[in-house]
Amino acid sequence: MEDVSVYLFLGFLDSGKTKFIQETLEDKRMENGENTLLLICEEGEEEYSPDKFGINNVAAVTLEDASELTEENLRRLSEKYGAQRVIVEYNGTWLLQQFFDAMPENWIINQMMTFFDAGTFLNYNANMRQLVFDKIQMTQMVVFNRFKGEYEKQEFHKIVRGISRRPDIVYEYIGGKAEFDEIEDPLPYDINAPVIEIEDRDFAWFYRDMAENTKNYINKTVKFKGMAAVSKKVTKGYIVLGRHIMTCCEADIAYDGFAVNCNNLLTGIETRDWLTVTAKIGYEYNAVYRAEGPVLSAQRLERADPPEEIVATYY
Repeated sequence: MEDVSVYLFLGFLDSGKTKFIQETLEDKRMENGENTLLLICEEGEEEYSPDKFGINNVAAVTLEDASELTEENLRRLSEKYGAQRVIVEYNGTWLLQQFFDAMPENWIINQMMTFFDAGTFLNYNANMRQLVFDKIQMTQMVVFNRFKGEYEKQEFHKIVRGISRRPDIVYEYIGGKAEFDEIEDPLPYDINAPVIEIEDRDFAWFYRDMAENTKNYINKTVKFKGMAAVSKKVTKGYIVLGRHIMTCCEADIAYDGFAVNCNNLLTGIETRDWLTVTAKIGYEYNAVYRAEGPVLSAQRLERADPPEEIVATYY
């Protein structure tokens, strides 16, 4: 089977998805002779106007319930309409994984965009963060519609960047003016300092940047506070030192840490002991990872009090 390009538009009800898709389908430059399947997974106040479409061969199908989101059903619709590309207006209350699990093998994600109403976004994030996280974590662009001059961009920016540093961020004002987010994201610590000192509130950022950009840390010295994990499966003389990190919500809290060679600097360490370590960062195989990874060689290791916030977050 030939690959089918999928354009996925995410966001909550009345966030601007329908308007954007309508304008896209009105653009005659989108006409390339392909049969287009438009999957509508929720219906808001705004409706599509097929008579204004600038492209031919568009079949619009509404999925009333998440139970219709199955591989069998999507394959049937794809074959019925001879779909060569699929545009999806996704339901904001459905988790993205439901769609991924239902995608036929020859469906390939070509573009993913997420839309939010700027006036309701902060409230959604406060009360339904799991759904907000779900719609941002893999997207290529986040668009804040109906943005107003009195809104603080930094507040919106921080939430998006706490979830992912991947997407572009666009603020679209009432009236049509749009601005790309140009706020820089410096690390909250000095990676070029003789000793990189990680404040308790910044551990999650440190852990993620170390994982994503390990080469930037090799042979550097770092100091941070963490909770120890000791196991017989870990090489003798080594511990894991890290924190519980909440990426999205309480349901996804997980302990993440680094292999640390204690160098006999401290004895009697037990799981859940809080320690402050100053260590040089190397990169080698370690049983903790069952692969190569960042391994810290302790230069100083001392007991410490727990941080004020036991669980580390990105916000």
